[in-house]
Amino acid sequence: MPYSSIIIIVVFIGMMFFMQRQQKKRVQERQDQMNSLQKGDEIVTIGGLYAIVDEVDTANQKIVLDVDGVYLTYELGAVKSVIAKGGQASDATETDDAIETEDNTSDSQTAIEE
Repeated sequence: MPYSSIIIIVVFIGMMFFMQRQQKKRVQERQDQMNSLQKGDEIVTIGGLYAIVDEVDTANQKIVLDVDGVYLTYELGAVKSVIAKGGQASDATETDDAIETEDNTSDSQTAIEE
């Protein structure tokens, strides 16, 4: 009987250790993500607002976001996730535009052939 209770206690302590370790890892990843925010990064706020970072003030824990020319100031903690770093978002948009242009060209050629 005493061995089974010891095993249960050891398993319980092990589970607590692993859960706490995972939580610390997530907190550290989020802190690293917040510290690496720079102008031009595309983010999502906790309210679901998609925006581009215009200015980061880590001393006052504030961030200024550019939403289609409207500048909004938020607390740094309002950032939910980073979608794209710096120039990556514009590259994806250019690629999408190129694909759309190719599709429109092939549609026009098909219409001319008919």
